[in-house]
Amino acid sequence: MIEEFAPAKINLALHVTGQRADGYHLLDSLVVFASAGDRLTIASAERDRFSLSGRFGPALSADDPGNLALRARDALRSKAAAIGRDAGPVHIHLEKNLPIASGIGGGSADAAAVLRGLNSLWSLGFGMEELRDLGLPLGADVPMCVESRPLVARGVGEDITLLARFPALDMLLVNPLVEVSTPAIFKRLTNKTNPTLSLPGEEAGFSDWITALQAARNDLQPPAEHLAPEIAEAMALLTSTAPLLARMSGSGATCFALYPDRERLSAAARALEAERPDWYWQACASTGEF
Repeated sequence: MIEEFAPAKINLALHVTGQRADGYHLLDSLVVFASAGDRLTIASAERDRFSLSGRFGPALSADDPGNLALRARDALRSKAAAIGRDAGPVHIHLEKNLPIASGIGGGSADAAAVLRGLNSLWSLGFGMEELRDLGLPLGADVPMCVESRPLVARGVGEDITLLARFPALDMLLVNPLVEVSTPAIFKRLTNKTNPTLSLPGEEAGFSDWITALQAARNDLQPPAEHLAPEIAEAMALLTSTAPLLARMSGSGATCFALYPDRERLSAAARALEAERPDWYWQACASTGEF
């Protein structure tokens, strides 16, 4: 049995820098991965199976052919067959802890975890770059979720630069459990040619990164707040705790706040969860080296 963690993907900043002729938007995004996420177990079986558990498991269907985890399984199996390698039936179990369609890459993280897990289970030996290439047709977020470590993603998400040094961050996630349409958000963008991110150098410390993040933004946040006023409410609640930074992740509706230490984070989590106990709240940390 193979166990894989599928961490939440947090867009600390996201600038829309252009649009290709085929309609895809060009992005410049600073991404980290959280200690909160889904969990998958993968084992050889007599026939292919897919099962679900977790808080948000009932929102998915085990028979949905569009499920990214199943599409990742099939894509890797096809690649294995193309090189004459065996890729037998498997049972994939997904513990779905992250909200659905929430801007933190839940489905993409699940697909990436399946690619990593089956690559190991089937002893295929594909490298990370090959898994990233295989994941891109599944979704723009899948290649970065394959890596699941601090990075900058450009283009439509395929141009990835891993960050050699990046601080660990104490953060609070909140999702008001409303779904927003990503195409509708992009349609409402008034400017699609924004400047790229301005990031500090490799020797930057914690305060340097916070300063750079405070000067950045998420270009998708204003149209998302217009479409879903609950996002603006979530941002107001986070901001009321005086964090280092509060922002929406991806296309929403998940928002996050960064705190200087675990104590401030815990205090904010207790206070805000009491305000809206019906929402998704998660205190966590991002991966980092200092």
